[in-house]
Amino acid sequence: MKQLEAVVFDWAGTMVDFGSRAPMGAFVEVFRRFGVEISVEEARQPMGLPKLDHIMALGAQPRVAEAWRKANGKAFDEAAAQAVYEVFVPLNAAVVADHAELVPGAAELVAALRAEGLRIGSTTGYTRAIMEPLLPKAAAQGYAPDNLVCAGDLDAGRPTPLMMYKCFVDLGVWRPAHVVKVDDTAPGIAEGLAAGCWSVGVSLSGNAVGLSLEELARHAPAEVARRNAAARAQLLEAGAHAVVDSVADLLPLLRRIDEALQQGAAPSRL
Repeated sequence: MKQLEAVVFDWAGTMVDFGSRAPMGAFVEVFRRFGVEISVEEARQPMGLPKLDHIMALGAQPRVAEAWRKANGKAFDEAAAQAVYEVFVPLNAAVVADHAELVPGAAELVAALRAEGLRIGSTTGYTRAIMEPLLPKAAAQGYAPDNLVCAGDLDAGRPTPLMMYKCFVDLGVWRPAHVVKVDDTAPGIAEGLAAGCWSVGVSLSGNAVGLSLEELARHAPAEVARRNAAARAQLLEAGAHAVVDSVADLLPLLRRIDEALQQGAAPSRL
């Protein structure tokens, strides 16, 4: 490629953990420990945000807020979110390594991009404590990005561009339009857009579909297609310039973006 300089990937649902399964049980369990039952569907709604912000968003949902008030005798506030967060982080860290399998095609994609001289960055809504057991598992499968920016590393995370700006510094790139951000959630797409990058969504492997490869195989093709179409629509509505099923389908799109850059194009819908 002649113009692209770097690709910055999200982690869960994008490069590892097909279906973004690891955080879900932890969210459900941590609220249960505080006397509040939430569903996996409710837990998924704010995905992509830093985990403390995710917990705040869950507590702001009217049904959850009312259930919290009944169970705890007071409104869900920042202190409550912090208390939940302190229990959540070790819960998520304890299970994340069980969901560390790379999305099929991820290692091959990264090898191809490195062969063309591109740098590989990463941002995540996970904290460093959660990422610690995941990193060696991913590396053993052939994925070790050039940098990692976690929730909590900076004053603000997604949907602000600060984590992307840190990637620019770490990777030694400075032209946002020559960087592609790849993510499975609306906050992750917004992160790339705010930084001025091309932003590409992944639908089938991500949070919105929310099914592992094994679960996908048990669903009828028509149901999988319906869920995937809904996920694509969410990512496009969030502003994604393009959406692919998974990173296994990304390389031809990156070549199209590189060709567009050669013609002087700015990031835009493909």
